[in-house]
Amino acid sequence: MVKVMTFSVLLLTLGCQQPQTNESKEAAQKQLDENKENKRIVLDFYQQMFGDKDVSAVDKYISPGYIQHNPSVADGAAAFKLAAAKWFEGQPKTKIDVQHIASDGDLVFIHLKNKNPDGSLKSTIDIFRLEKGKIVEHWDAQQDVPKNAANAHPMF
Repeated sequence: MVKVMTFSVLLLTLGCQQPQTNESKEAAQKQLDENKENKRIVLDFYQQMFGDKDVSAVDKYISPGYIQHNPSVADGAAAFKLAAAKWFEGQPKTKIDVQHIASDGDLVFIHLKNKNPDGSLKSTIDIFRLEKGKIVEHWDAQQDVPKNAANAHPMF
């Protein structure tokens, strides 16, 4: 009896679903395309800016009214460019080490493995919001990788 009722509920549920229309398929494809493009923009920006230490990436990828949630950097593309120029003084170019990247509409989440000046590892997560192909807002969180962990799960 329970099996019959469960099967009946399943059939009713499946029977009530609307077939996907061309319009909804197009909307879904548009969202996938936007996610893919936003991830590409962030990856290109991140390599040029933080890997190549090229502050001209700000001019190409960052909106002038850039909103910054990192308390160490002021709002605006100009302020970010100025801060980055100081960070990058005497620093060699590197290849960014992306561990994860995901996009949901106008938000892109990127998780990276970075090195501190002493060579120890740091985990960085950046969140970017994009509008019309430009980065307009940023959040980040950074954590040093401890030498000893309370569990066996790596940070990357």
